[in-house]
Amino acid sequence: MAEPGRRPRTQGIAGTWPLGGRAQAGGFAPADFEAWSSFVAKLKAWLRAEAGAGRLLPWVPVAFGAGIALYFNADREPVLWVTALPAALLCGLCWTMRGHRLFAVAVLVAAVATGFATATFRTARIGHTVLARPLYSVALSGFVETRDIREKTDRFVLRVTAMESQRGHVTLDRVRLSVKKGTAPDVGSFVELKARLMPPLAPLHPGSYDFARDLFFQGVGASGFAMGAIRTAAPPESGGLALRYTALMQNLRDAIDARIRTRLDGDERAIALLTGRRDAITEPVNDAMFISGLGHVLSISGYHVEPPVSTGQEASPSTIIAVESSVST
Repeated sequence: MAEPGRRPRTQGIAGTWPLGGRAQAGGFAPADFEAWSSFVAKLKAWLRAEAGAGRLLPWVPVAFGAGIALYFNADREPVLWVTALPAALLCGLCWTMRGHRLFAVAVLVAAVATGFATATFRTARIGHTVLARPLYSVALSGFVETRDIREKTDRFVLRVTAMESQRGHVTLDRVRLSVKKGTAPDVGSFVELKARLMPPLAPLHPGSYDFARDLFFQGVGASGFAMGAIRTAAPPESGGLALRYTALMQNLRDAIDARIRTRLDGDERAIALLTGRRDAITEPVNDAMFISGLGHVLSISGYHVEPPVSTGQEASPSTIIAVESSVST
């Protein structure tokens, strides 16, 4: 409480907005707001520095990716020609604006529109049927396109040529099936089987990884597991050149993997792989890889190298982990 006859001292720094510094119509800050003018000057300096010596070129793929991100955040599927027409017009406008001072801005805007249109075209090009409800005891026949040998189970993608179900008449292009370990058919083979199919897994919670979107862009319309034996049969038609090439590459990977497994034992052979297979990694070593921060090497890249051993002795897991750490960085 202030003493009588003494002017109280100001304790705070708050005050009223200066009347002489009212913002003009359409402005964002008072006319005499020095921080705003310095910020604008700094921003212009940054833009001039960024625009010099061709430094704006790396922003083109950034703008292209921003257009793709806008596509995935759209409320509904865009119409292809509606997205392609503005992208084409903006690209043509950029051609006519060469030498203009706003040429860089026009290129970035055109890149955003092109990214949006490209994502729309990609979705339309690979559009296929996606299973909406579970199906049981479905008879499938088709070509094995990929095979994934995992720690506990195997998994393969089947390109469906015939599909029969008592509860539905849907026809899928590709399905991903899980089978018992060691029973996955060879890539390129034509097989017949019965399976239980489920719709692609939706995100577990908002903002989490979208498995269904990933499978859609892989051309897979359902996932599930095989029931009973898998029979190899004579194909009614050729699988195509792409399938023969995939089978050749898979056989090459299997040969490399078999060679490594005959030369190394235990965890050394499990980690020092070139083929992406990690089914032989023991649980302690697998845990050690993730605890040490190297789990992404096993989970994402799938390409591992065998470290050179000049002494003639087999490499230890710690040596291989150290080599993989240097490779991953």
